[in-house]
Amino acid sequence: MIPKRIRERLGLRGNDQVEITERDGRIEIEPAPTGVELVREGSVLVARPERPLPPLTDEIVRETLDRTRR
Repeated sequence: MIPKRIRERLGLRGNDQVEITERDGRIEIEPAPTGVELVREGSVLVARPERPLPPLTDEIVRETLDRTRR
């Protein structure tokens, strides 16, 4: 079980998939990457997620930048 405050900080929700790895004697838990499908639109390839994703808002970007700059 991952504590709620950590899940919220990472943007994890119920049923989200995670990757668990061991590195240097530590367990690392990361959100699983989102699979994408490449679709041709005219002469351009566009990556489309294989599952619905929440919208990326200005607030999410600001919070992420603030967290990574600390």
